[in-house]
Amino acid sequence: MRIRFWGVRGSLPSPLLPSQVREKLADILKLALPEDFVDSKCRERFTARLPPWLFGTVGGNTSCVSVHIDGFDETIVFDCGSGMRELGAREEKPRPSRYHVLLSHFHWDHLQGFPFFVPAFSPSVGIDFYSPRPDFERDLSRLMCAPYSPVRMEDMAAKKTFNVLKAPVKIGPAGVSFKKMSHPGDAFAYKVTHGEKRFVYATDVELGVQDFEHNEENTAFFGGADVAVVDSQYTLLEAIEKYRWGHSPYSMAVEFAMNWGIRHLVLFHHDPGSDDKKLNEMLKSARRYIRLIFGEDIEISLACEGTDIIL
Repeated sequence: MRIRFWGVRGSLPSPLLPSQVREKLADILKLALPEDFVDSKCRERFTARLPPWLFGTVGGNTSCVSVHIDGFDETIVFDCGSGMRELGAREEKPRPSRYHVLLSHFHWDHLQGFPFFVPAFSPSVGIDFYSPRPDFERDLSRLMCAPYSPVRMEDMAAKKTFNVLKAPVKIGPAGVSFKKMSHPGDAFAYKVTHGEKRFVYATDVELGVQDFEHNEENTAFFGGADVAVVDSQYTLLEAIEKYRWGHSPYSMAVEFAMNWGIRHLVLFHHDPGSDDKKLNEMLKSARRYIRLIFGEDIEISLACEGTDIIL
């Protein structure tokens, strides 16, 4: 199972201003020594030592994550944020003939990429949409109508189906189940199971006591997941200030992962106001927090566009 990140933000951030680019360059030069510029190998070693927030970026697209199952030539996609445009434009060739799109909810930042998803305009492609929300075909079609869009859903040539989820389903060799989470207007987490591998996608959730209860439903859904992508948009102070906004602090995501024996926690749905430096500081704090509070370690990473996790 290969998990790839195409969009990782909660909403679109502001682009880097020229002054911010200059600040990054100035910070890089502060770390440089004369010997770092002797030849190309020295320069390569220097850039390899730079912290991620200086040398790279988490990206600025909104939520979209794909899952590829070995031996299955169709792609499972979670959410249609602006990262979905990247998926359609940059996915390796040959593209799959069918996409299975699971929608967590219908807020704008999780839908805005679909009108620009190139495979949706090909008559040789099939797109199967899934959501527990009744009448979601109507809701999705409203995204693409005048005066907001010059292209209507019915103008897209791909063969489309709309599946209202009432129970777990099979998508190729994988089993997919869902669970309602706490978020304004409701949102759904999904779990993909293939053989012994389990992947959980749980964005847009304000984690609460009910998510930590060791009842049968929670244990079956979250317990022992190999990888869990979890909403961790805020610091604790920000979460207190934004109570009932429907998102979680990274410290609670860490506690959630420990509570359920999750092996690899991926911090996701980054705040648009958090720059690369802040996000990497949050990652380091999350790793320190788990060692300090729980006295043990699990793998914790930051969702970054274009990166893969292989199970």
